Amino acid sequence: MGKGVATPKKEIKMKKTALLLFAALLAILCFVSCNKQTELSPNSPVTLTMWHVYGEQADSPMNRLVEEFNHTEGAAKGIIINVTSMSNASQIGPQLLDAQANVPGAIDMPDLFFCHSNNAAALGVENLLDWKDYFTEDEMKAYVPEFVEDGMVGDALAVFPVSKSTHLLFVAGGQFERFSKDTGVTYDTLATWDGFFTAAEKYHAWSGGKPFCAIDYLLRCVELNAMSKGAADFMSDNGWYDFSNEKLMASWEEFACAIAKGHVVVSDMYSNTQVMTGEVVCGIGSSASILYYNDTITYEDNTKETMQLSVCPLPQPIDGKKLVTQAGVGLCAYKTTSQKAEAAVVFAKWLTESDRNLAFVAETGYMPVHNGAFESIGTYEFKNEAYASLYAALTRTKENCTAVSEPSIGGYYNKVNALYAGLRTMQKELPADTATFVNESIELFKSVG
Repeated sequence: MGKGVATPKKEIKMKKTALLLFAALLAILCFVSCNKQTELSPNSPVTLTMWHVYGEQADSPMNRLVEEFNHTEGAAKGIIINVTSMSNASQIGPQLLDAQANVPGAIDMPDLFFCHSNNAAALGVENLLDWKDYFTEDEMKAYVPEFVEDGMVGDALAVFPVSKSTHLLFVAGGQFERFSKDTGVTYDTLATWDGFFTAAEKYHAWSGGKPFCAIDYLLRCVELNAMSKGAADFMSDNGWYDFSNEKLMASWEEFACAIAKGHVVVSDMYSNTQVMTGEVVCGIGSSASILYYNDTITYEDNTKETMQLSVCPLPQPIDGKKLVTQAGVGLCAYKTTSQKAEAAVVFAKWLTESDRNLAFVAETGYMPVHNGAFESIGTYEFKNEAYASLYAALTRTKENCTAVSEPSIGGYYNKVNALYAGLRTMQKELPADTATFVNESIELFKSVG
């Protein structure tokens, strides 16, 4: 052979060397790409201040989670979460704006906070982290899509989902069973609005004139019922409703008729109180209202009986798309430093991990946001039968219904509260004919806007 020709052994050796060099290069590139330089260090921890709305007591479920994080993941990576304010969902928006504007007496702007999407928009989405920049596409697929979409402000995911609430039907089991035995009305009857209104009429007659249900969010029930039947674009440009929308007004009249006949009532703020005093047999309210239900009913004559609470999904139209509301705040991070952004992302991922997400919401009556958490509901050990019933209803709701966001308009809830106050006054002295009440309710509906 000539000098320039490699022997088979030399060729094999050269190929092995090249493969080893290539493998080594891949390993280095992988190490560099998978181990980007972190700005976090357990030897020099960074502190993130946080405001939340999950109970204003020191021992709130969120405070317990923060303490757990600080002693585990936070300690390992060098992150400390410091809760500096506990508020509620309706008040935190204005408080954040005051903090951002450095209003005298306001608490310093937090690094992390929970709020609604309209609050985030008011703060300026350019001032907030876009969580999409920090989660991979596969990571985002682990979360319920509708809940993620609800946190979008423009093109940015400014509000990361942590928990959500929806509206459910809470039924006092003992009372309902007696009514069911005499009338044939069952829980299945309550699956549709037609069945619900039929049950309400029968209960009114059976009970000697008592209302069947107290409703916390009447207008949302009206909206969802109308949307399910094809109503669209029923909001006007002035931030209230388009009263020429026929399907919206037909839905309004359906509920107004039931109120006029004394079959249902707009609740005295929260329906659970009227269920617990035996004024009504059921209430439509937030899933989180389970926190406020007692184990017993105390009637006006001071007699008591066990509540035996059962929870059902919100009734739906017989035909049409099945829709439910989604409500609740999400997590925002204020833009300051890249180190704090990294720390915020670590906390957000830790907080919404599947098992942890379910354990957190199981204490509060909220829906989990992680798909894996929903899948684990069937094997989770809830603290009592009422909570097990609640989460069974939430599971059926997720499987059968589409969650839609609530209206996000400035001053909206002030108008809604004025509407409900007017209806409460009207339902105390019902007119002799239904048409009069319906017409007066429509005039009230128009006037508060």
